[in-house]
Amino acid sequence: MTFKVKALQKTSPEAPFQVTEIERRDPREDDVVIDIKAAGICHSDIHTIRNEWGQAHFPLTVGHEIAGVVSAVGDAVTKFKVGDRVGVGCLVNSCGECEQCRNHQEQDCLNRPVGTYDSLDVDGTITQGGYSQKVVVNERFVCTIPDGLDFDHAAPLLCAGITTYAPIARWNIKEGDKVAIVGLGGLGHMGVQIAAAKGADVTVLSRSLKKAEAAAELGAHRTLATSEEGFFKAHRGEFDFILSTISASYDLQDYLRLLKPHGVMAVVGLPPEKMSLGLGSLIGGGKVLTGSNIGGIKETQEMLDFCASKGIGAVIEKIGVHDVDAAYDRVVAGDVKFRFVIDTSTFEE
Repeated sequence: MTFKVKALQKTSPEAPFQVTEIERRDPREDDVVIDIKAAGICHSDIHTIRNEWGQAHFPLTVGHEIAGVVSAVGDAVTKFKVGDRVGVGCLVNSCGECEQCRNHQEQDCLNRPVGTYDSLDVDGTITQGGYSQKVVVNERFVCTIPDGLDFDHAAPLLCAGITTYAPIARWNIKEGDKVAIVGLGGLGHMGVQIAAAKGADVTVLSRSLKKAEAAAELGAHRTLATSEEGFFKAHRGEFDFILSTISASYDLQDYLRLLKPHGVMAVVGLPPEKMSLGLGSLIGGGKVLTGSNIGGIKETQEMLDFCASKGIGAVIEKIGVHDVDAAYDRVVAGDVKFRFVIDTSTFEE
């Protein structure tokens, strides 16, 4: 059985968003029904629904930064009750049995995790995301939003927050470490806050200095313009850790040269173009180049608790359901400070 809810949906990459009705499954015994209060807009939503990462399944509702309130639970649910404040990120299911799932790394499920949208669900349907009034999710993939975080500023943490928190935690960034965050967008502005809250000496690397004031407000000690002549030579060997959040292609060798010997560069931005790498850039100085893709559910909860304890939230611009097409164009143009969040109450306007 299913029930209908309002949602924003596209029928093709070129079509505008339309408010329509989609079907959600009636909750199974281990499902949670969530009334969505806020839904963040991630650049991944744009890449997906514009077919920039391959052919999407249309009609499609995207959105994997979801914050809301539990409105119903299945008979076997033990973690949540009606009225709980909760969030859902990029995953809504996994096999639960493979080595990675048992190690709380559901994002790396060896039997393919189920994405929040444009993914094959356990019932054979294509998952539909959070630009909607409600969502139904297995309780294992629902997190608690601490009382210290409001829904609007918490929603982007379910993707942007965990995407940047996970590599910072994995590589044990700590007080005094010299950290560079490449790019100050939806991901980068979370990386700055989290690294600064860990006690790191944070530098933002951007093409210009126009975001320097904003970076300082977020906790960065300085901003450097990579477009300055001789920049990469002048700052060679300066950083313990670099977090690259940009989704355009760039010269990896240039950034690896900014690392100290044995330093780490973690990449979370995914440019659509292929990028080349000379292995000498890694071998010289024994450096590490690593990727990172969100985090497991246990770590996502850890991130939410950390952000609440440190007073960290996304910097957002709140919009209505009829503003999303324009918001997408602004995201691509870099014209948002720093994350759009959809007010789902506007479905009723």
